[in-house]
Amino acid sequence: MKTPARGALAGIQVLDLSRVLAGPWCTQLLADLGADVVKVERPGSGDDTRHWGPPFLHDAAGRATDQASYYTACNRNKRSITVDMAHPAGQALLRRIAARVDVVVENFKVGGLARYGLDYESLRAANPRLVYCSITGFGQDGPYAGRAGYDLMVQAMCGLMSITGHPDGEPGGGPLRAGVAVVDVFTGLYASNAILAALHARERTGRGQYIDTALLDVGMAVLANQAASFLATGTAPMRAGNSHPSLAPYQDFATSDGHVLLAIGNDGQFARFCSAIGQDAWARDPRFASNSARVRHRAALLALMEPVLRGRTSAQWIELLHDKAVPCGPINTIAQAFDNPQVRSRGLRVDLPRDGGDGIGHIATVASPIRLSDTPVAYHTAPPALGQHTDEVLGEWGLDAQAIAALRAQGVV
Repeated sequence: MKTPARGALAGIQVLDLSRVLAGPWCTQLLADLGADVVKVERPGSGDDTRHWGPPFLHDAAGRATDQASYYTACNRNKRSITVDMAHPAGQALLRRIAARVDVVVENFKVGGLARYGLDYESLRAANPRLVYCSITGFGQDGPYAGRAGYDLMVQAMCGLMSITGHPDGEPGGGPLRAGVAVVDVFTGLYASNAILAALHARERTGRGQYIDTALLDVGMAVLANQAASFLATGTAPMRAGNSHPSLAPYQDFATSDGHVLLAIGNDGQFARFCSAIGQDAWARDPRFASNSARVRHRAALLALMEPVLRGRTSAQWIELLHDKAVPCGPINTIAQAFDNPQVRSRGLRVDLPRDGGDGIGHIATVASPIRLSDTPVAYHTAPPALGQHTDEVLGEWGLDAQAIAALRAQGVV
């Protein structure tokens, strides 16, 4: 059934022609906020990430299925239909739907949808209010526009990997990708923000617009303070492990039974840390009295701190410092993070029932971090089975059972 009409984006209809992560992350956010998102997938195979396993989902009896868990990360609250857009009848069907929706999201190569009549210029002729968001690796223009783009490639190209990992010469030194496809995720977030802005602008102008979103642009943007450092000095920042280039001490420390993280961001926190461990003189030492001084004398400070930190367990350090307003915490595994009492209290695991006819009784997902007081995020459907809503959606768009059966017989849906 359609999204219940209670979310912040209730009444907004989205045609999702994207796959993998950046586009689906964008449209899941819109769906969480109440938009009715219809995800179009290839008949028989669906989104690529349905097959990106292991790990795979298990059915109600605990048996592994052939459905990868990756897909469930970014397709909650959507309805799945299967349409072969390479078939003329499939193209006509999608144009029919696009003529009536508010938003189209796609992540095909530049110009890839023009041959199907599903590009922005073709669709806005029938729907001037359409907000059309394209997500590509490198954007719609420039010398790399025609290239395919992937998160790992962009993490390397934008410089993110050059500042991630331990310095050369240290154990484990060398560039590293982030443990999550962060450029894809950030791209989805930027794209959803752009769509919301375009929808708001449409309220004034009555017109939709085109959004050009590129992974490389986003990768450069999220370099944040590291990019600002380069632009200010002309010197490229390099890898510094878990330490911060502009703060000290702001990193992990070995304890007697593992590691703990200290994130001291100002002089007051440092003074309180020194008092808690009986080393008030450190806070008065000219080498350490200010953050800038601590950064300049980082090696000397660490030489003093590291033996002290090894003198207690991680839990003892956290217990000692948590009421002193000194940021200190564990370095958890994902399993430990989900078992954290704060995570459990905030309800950050959401189990959703699924009736997709495939024996998978429920799917666990991570809650949205968006907390709205009047129009809260709702979790109304689990990530769908492939084509689970084809008949339902096409029926809503005016096709009767006979017409749908004919399309299915042709392999269009």
